[in-house]
Amino acid sequence: MSSENKPAPGDKPQFKSGFACFVGRPNAGKSTLTNALVGSKVAITSDKPQTTRHTIRGIVHRPDAQLILVDTPGMHKPRTLLGQRLNDLVHETWAEVDVVGFCVPADQKVGPGDKFILAELEKVSRKTPIIGIVTKTDLVKPPQVIEQLLALQKVMDFAEIVPCSAVDGFQIDTLTDLLVGNLPAGPQLYPDGELTDEPENTLVAELIREAALDGVKDELPHSIAVTIEEMRPKDGRDDMLEIFASLYIERSSQKAIIIGKGGERLRKVGATARRQIEALLGTKIYLDLHVKIAKDWQRDPKQLRKLGF
Repeated sequence: MSSENKPAPGDKPQFKSGFACFVGRPNAGKSTLTNALVGSKVAITSDKPQTTRHTIRGIVHRPDAQLILVDTPGMHKPRTLLGQRLNDLVHETWAEVDVVGFCVPADQKVGPGDKFILAELEKVSRKTPIIGIVTKTDLVKPPQVIEQLLALQKVMDFAEIVPCSAVDGFQIDTLTDLLVGNLPAGPQLYPDGELTDEPENTLVAELIREAALDGVKDELPHSIAVTIEEMRPKDGRDDMLEIFASLYIERSSQKAIIIGKGGERLRKVGATARRQIEALLGTKIYLDLHVKIAKDWQRDPKQLRKLGF
């Protein structure tokens, strides 16, 4: 920095504001990391690949900066029209942010999927700094973390490389500092205290989908979509909100799995989702949840539009 650009003694540093996104393979810990930096749950998490289907914005407020984190779907080889659209969404996000965090879990080798994403990131690295992030360090011993850091150094010339854990908070502040350090000077973009710009309907639908994902396997996680039909105050109650939601799957055999014997599994999904929604909205919830079949919706442009993709 030249002397003419240096702040005079006593001057406040310039306020920074801008956008960052986390990218990586499915289940690399991007959503959990977003929630950890924001300090509140704004993105759903699951051990199922491709949980994230929207670009969720989480807002980090600091005295010196406002960092808007864009949590993106995991990059993957698409097998459906939905998968292709999710990949397109990731590429669009890369073009709009000020800094990108590439995530790779500490407990998994850097593999072909990571190298595919890095090859794509090379195309934007000339104008956008790329920070390498080793996530989930709580799952391994320190020597394995070091091994992963060295592996990352070999595959790309990152602006910075940092290990961290969203679970135990290890180096979360350091990661935030690195991301903020790559933001431009700018005004505050969101009001103080606002943690996300996602509509309530979207957040509620995602919490229901998160509850529905728990315990399912094989192809079923990819077949689940949720829409909110209506949210309204309950008649005669000023302390309760009624939510009417539809949970879509692709085949009748999947419907039986979601509902469970005697409706037991669907009741569990509703109870779990209701607790999360009540925590989000700060009010009691009556949740009316119905399971519907939208045959092969992941491959049908018309049904994808209807379900918000």
